[in-house]
Amino acid sequence: MMRGEAGLLADLGVLAIPFAAHEHEAVFTVAESDAVHAAMPGAHTKNLFLKDKGGAFWLVTVPSDARVHLKGLPAAIGCKHVSFGKAEDMERLLGITPGSVTPLAAINAAPGSITIVLDETLAVVGTVNVHPLRNTATLGLSGATILELLRHWGHQPLVAAIPVQEET
Repeated sequence: MMRGEAGLLADLGVLAIPFAAHEHEAVFTVAESDAVHAAMPGAHTKNLFLKDKGGAFWLVTVPSDARVHLKGLPAAIGCKHVSFGKAEDMERLLGITPGSVTPLAAINAAPGSITIVLDETLAVVGTVNVHPLRNTATLGLSGATILELLRHWGHQPLVAAIPVQEET
């Protein structure tokens, strides 16, 4: 059942979770996000929607400046070879479109249909900025709160050290 942003906001209220909400123009890339996020405190994120060789789906959330080492990623999260998932799979599983990807979209996903992975550096941050299922707003939540929400929705989030490429 797709509960969407209304369900998300309802759950934040029910669970008495504090958050900062920012409305802004639509952002589609990390570069566009950087301009909008400059005024927002906290860690900024990017999300990789992936599918592994076995057909399992993964949503990996990392710091926005991280250049994920895709070849090293499967060993870090416990799967075999990953590739980017298709937009139609994202829409079917998470009810969102590319550009609005967020771990909070797990509210729309059946438990077990996708594994949500949070980079270990974000899991301990006081403010992690993520989209509330649309790219015209940003919510600031603690990393611990994001994990709490994922568990509340029946998911077993994975916290992992996501491998990044060395700067050249």
